[in-house]
Amino acid sequence: MTPVTDAPPATATAPPPPGPLGSAPDPAALQAYLAGLEAWVRGRRTELDDLDAAALGAGRGAEVASDMALALSLWKAVSDRYAEMWATWDGGRVLDAQRQQVTALVWSRLEGVGVSVPEACRLSDALSAQLRTRLALTPGADAAAGRIKDLRAQLERIRDQVGLEPALGREATVDRLASLMARLEETADRARRGADVGGLLPPLEQDAAIFERDLIVGNHKRRDARALLTQARRRRAELEAREVELTTLVATCVATVQPAPRYAVPDVAALGPPPETVEAVTAHLERLDRVAQAFDVVQTAYAAALAEHTDLLALLDAYVAEARATGAGAQPDVAAAERQAREVLARRPAPIALARQLVTTYQTWVDAQPGPTGAPA
Repeated sequence: MTPVTDAPPATATAPPPPGPLGSAPDPAALQAYLAGLEAWVRGRRTELDDLDAAALGAGRGAEVASDMALALSLWKAVSDRYAEMWATWDGGRVLDAQRQQVTALVWSRLEGVGVSVPEACRLSDALSAQLRTRLALTPGADAAAGRIKDLRAQLERIRDQVGLEPALGREATVDRLASLMARLEETADRARRGADVGGLLPPLEQDAAIFERDLIVGNHKRRDARALLTQARRRRAELEAREVELTTLVATCVATVQPAPRYAVPDVAALGPPPETVEAVTAHLERLDRVAQAFDVVQTAYAAALAEHTDLLALLDAYVAEARATGAGAQPDVAAAERQAREVLARRPAPIALARQLVTTYQTWVDAQPGPTGAPA
């Protein structure tokens, strides 16, 4: 088996994202991105197969098994997501909604790895580079210098990521970066003096890759928390507005009908302000959902009570129109039944059970009046 140093596998390059989350990029940009991502998926799979074959040929399969498994997991997650994007793309027959859906697939979390497509590609690139350097079977001075150069570039990327960390807790990440930089400088000094640094580079590369991955995942979690917090605030504002409407509905119903339902309107303010951690804001959203369900119960009950009062009044009007059309409305008993029903319906609050009986009584009086033939109408 030819060593990796003699025939290094080609390195796949992922295309840049077509646009930010929520955007609807131009179809040409999306097509170019999907073509580039397809090439990355195919090239990375070939590269990983070559690395795996080289590791097995050198008898070092067990040594890189965990890294190879992680690299394959990242590749599989990106490959599956690409298939979803391609299905959504539908050969370019897409409108704004479908183009936005493609960018949502680009930036949403991948199943099993917890990062977006661009982040997964970066992690895969880092792991593949690490595997290539670890499988250099006979590294010389030039190989060590190249690996040190790659580490310097990686630590610069990490430095940029550390700058994005929140102030609270940033000190720990700064210390971790400083430790990696000190180890790299010590390793570089030893290499310049001609020492063999083959045993120092792999753990340093692994620690740097893990650190970079942790920073990417942490940044992704913070974005998730911000999105959930925005959702919770919007949901809370909607429920507060609905609480005002329901309070007015309840007051109107209690003043209009008797008996009225006896449900209380939940107080949204009692839940407190939305928290800021992913776990806490998720639980807060669940409580807001339960408040919304309680609002539904309240609205249904009080609206139904008001609707019955309105329906009884409309039904009485319909019976009166019928009675006037047949002449029965002029009969003293019929007119008295109408007055009594209207008086009860006009009360505040109106006894709804009595009103229901009086409307039925009025209908009975109308039906009992004789028609033109002398029989009841």
